[in-house]
Amino acid sequence: MTIREELELREKEILAPWASLSMQSRGRIRPEVPCDIRPAFQRDRDRILHSKSFRRLKDKTQVFLAPAGDHYRTRLTHTLEVSQNARTIAKALCLNEDLVEAIALGHDLGHTPFGHAGERALNRVSPLGFRHNEQSLRLVDVLERDGRGLNLSWEVRDGILNHQTRGNPGTLEGQIVRISDKIAYIHHDMDDAIRAGILTEEEVPAEITDIAGRTTGQRLDYFIHDMIRTSQGKEAIAMSGPAAKAIKDMRAFMFRRVYSNPVAKAEESRAEQLIEVLYEYFFTHIEDMPVFFQKMAVDEESKIRAVCDYISAMSDHFAIAKYEELFVPKAWSVL
Repeated sequence: MTIREELELREKEILAPWASLSMQSRGRIRPEVPCDIRPAFQRDRDRILHSKSFRRLKDKTQVFLAPAGDHYRTRLTHTLEVSQNARTIAKALCLNEDLVEAIALGHDLGHTPFGHAGERALNRVSPLGFRHNEQSLRLVDVLERDGRGLNLSWEVRDGILNHQTRGNPGTLEGQIVRISDKIAYIHHDMDDAIRAGILTEEEVPAEITDIAGRTTGQRLDYFIHDMIRTSQGKEAIAMSGPAAKAIKDMRAFMFRRVYSNPVAKAEESRAEQLIEVLYEYFFTHIEDMPVFFQKMAVDEESKIRAVCDYISAMSDHFAIAKYEELFVPKAWSVL
């Protein structure tokens, strides 16, 4: 018996009856020989962790564009916080930690430079539209490893595609990540906003603090405990009524005070213009994209996708540098 098979049997003995078991995965797009050490979901987690898309997240905006400080979240640190929250919940509920970690680490791989501002811009200019969850799946299915993709299991791919609020993941582990994503971004965005001086703890409404706590740490602890208590022993992932209302109120408060705040979002219109200009340029200058993307542009639809693939993969810094290279005049001299 291999180590992988021993670990799979351990999952079956320890995890809840409704947990997703590695040995019962619905499989991969392309069949492949199993690893002799790692179960399927652990192997998927490792593939995502070692991907180029994952490394690029360190230079992609979460909420604040080019913040003047070292402690603001990036898309990478957001991803790690989602992963940790999800693993804590999955472990307490005896669900599959490897699966929630793989989904969490992969859920935002397809995000554009400049966060949701970049996503809005690409969605506006692309005739095919653009949604980061679909792009995340495209990255792991098609674009990574020079066009071979990561060939992940069905359960991980389903969780990545359906991680947004409107999604409906097919596993309990995917449902954990979907809610953990919301909990994470609301809490760390509020923490960053307080750090930036955009709001103070005292301004957080009483209907939130009276239920969930008076600091970001207390509120995070409250929501995680509530999810575990409400879901324990059940074949469902849920929050209690008071917790669900509190997080809805927090999200509404953040939209009023931070997500639409002119101070926090001062540079977003410029970022969107930059993305739109890059799209228009590369759509008419396919030859200036890397050869990998040029080869994909064989007709009108694939040309649109190739340009979106190239631009969405850029980090904030790379997008700015590419814009400067193409459109900003440079000093010259006569030899």
